[in-house]
Amino acid sequence: MTVLVTGGAGFIGSNFTLDWLANTQEPVVNLDRLTYAGNLENLASVADDVRYSFVRGDIGDFAAVHALLLQHRPRAVINFAAESHVDRSIHGPEDFIQTNIMGTFRLLEAARAYWGELPAGQKEAFRFLHVSTDEVYGSLDESDPPFRESNAYEPNSPYSASKAASDHLVRAYHHTYGLPVLTTNCSNNYGPYQFPEKLIPLIIHNALGNRALPIYGDGKNVRDWLFVTDHCRAIARVLEAGRCGETYNIGGNNEMQNIEVVHTICDILDAERARADGKSYREQITYVKDRPGHDRRYAIDAGKIADELGWKPAETFVTGILTTVRWYLANSAWVEGVTSGSYRNWVDRHYGRGA
Repeated sequence: MTVLVTGGAGFIGSNFTLDWLANTQEPVVNLDRLTYAGNLENLASVADDVRYSFVRGDIGDFAAVHALLLQHRPRAVINFAAESHVDRSIHGPEDFIQTNIMGTFRLLEAARAYWGELPAGQKEAFRFLHVSTDEVYGSLDESDPPFRESNAYEPNSPYSASKAASDHLVRAYHHTYGLPVLTTNCSNNYGPYQFPEKLIPLIIHNALGNRALPIYGDGKNVRDWLFVTDHCRAIARVLEAGRCGETYNIGGNNEMQNIEVVHTICDILDAERARADGKSYREQITYVKDRPGHDRRYAIDAGKIADELGWKPAETFVTGILTTVRWYLANSAWVEGVTSGSYRNWVDRHYGRGA
């Protein structure tokens, strides 16, 4: 028994792989192209584990993926592979179209070909689990109820549009070909090993480097925050017991304004690693021009996965963000390794030098 994880060197994929190997005996094959956010250092602790195999490759390469499936005979494919940063999708949408749409299409084709050749028992047990985002649902007003699985798709960025397209392809492959698929749509993840272009690690990194803490617009955009290990365990539960063809929303039950998140991080850093001058890290907060089409609010109704599968998040934002900040403080070498080269150039170009 083996599972194939795509994008397993990225933030969520690597956390899933680490948690899976820590809690099961089942081997993992990790397929990752190692783009800028894919980092094998995330998986250094399992690099010599006989249950873990890494293959550098592209989900868009049908022949390579099909050959890999035939070689390892996995009982499931768990697709984390995606371009996932909204700002990057605004500045360069083509990579998102290629990876998130065309890549998912070719991965589905390879999985369908493999699944179609399986013996009856293995064919029935096989699953294709596609990991997606709440951003496909669009934006909510302050008084709107949280997103449910029945919400219409209304993506507002090239990133969310590309993920919406991939979700539709996954659904179509179930209804047209019978491929046994599962889809999960999660809220904003945070935790260890997150690339420092996303809000939480960016704020931690900039605060410690005595740089500005850039906040879009008025800082009152609302997100539901999900600790990454909670997300990984929800995915494992969906894989274990989810109904084929169904979608499950995964949320952290932690709606917060972006500025509240930043204030919380600053307060933890004030306590854990105070500035030399005794001032608060809050003084580094800087408001910057809002990004185009910035969704005002996301919120997840995770009632379906709770009712059907018995999953609920174990972490509150209070416990999760403290764990996260402490991890970044204890892993400065990892942070230094990923904040050099192309990433530094990207931050300089997007936020301006010194930001």
